[in-house]
Amino acid sequence: MKQIGVTGGIGSGKSIVCQVFRALGVPVYVADDRAKWLIDHDPVLKADIVRLLGAEAYTTEEKYNRPWVANQVFQNPDLLQALNGLVHPRVMTDTLAWADQHRSCPYVIKEAALMKAAGDHNTLDKVVVVQAPIQLRIERIRQRDPHRSNVEIQAIIDRQMSDAERAKIADYVLINDDASLLLPQIVALHSLFSAL
Repeated sequence: MKQIGVTGGIGSGKSIVCQVFRALGVPVYVADDRAKWLIDHDPVLKADIVRLLGAEAYTTEEKYNRPWVANQVFQNPDLLQALNGLVHPRVMTDTLAWADQHRSCPYVIKEAALMKAAGDHNTLDKVVVVQAPIQLRIERIRQRDPHRSNVEIQAIIDRQMSDAERAKIADYVLINDDASLLLPQIVALHSLFSAL
């Protein structure tokens, strides 16, 4: 069973791409969603986060205090790295357990905003990068999240890997620019991955 990574910048359409793969019967692991779930529900990870950031990391209802944590870590790169150092290994363990449950499938998809090249300290066999022009991505984000300001959107984009950096880790690129047909590109990759 092969593990295929799907990544792309915010607004590129990686979630849509993964929905199509899911409709084709491919199991999809959404790393960002699982990370959020683990942060809220994994008792060991929660305890580690409290040790790192303090009790304010969780509300009195024991829910992750995302706005407070974001305010702490995005002003402190070392603290962000330490937090990621707690969360990422736990997500990797969770990914492996999930993939093991899907051994009978020809391949599975792992969607993540942060990704390294296949085989670079990960279990990925190939990486698919979803690309879209920056202005189109910004417009999509505005439509999806109308509460976000242009400054906030640009700050998110600036924090992410650049398109050029993502291109370097790509084994395959899907163009999602509203001019190219996306579905045939995905179906072609599905046929290719099913035959690996």
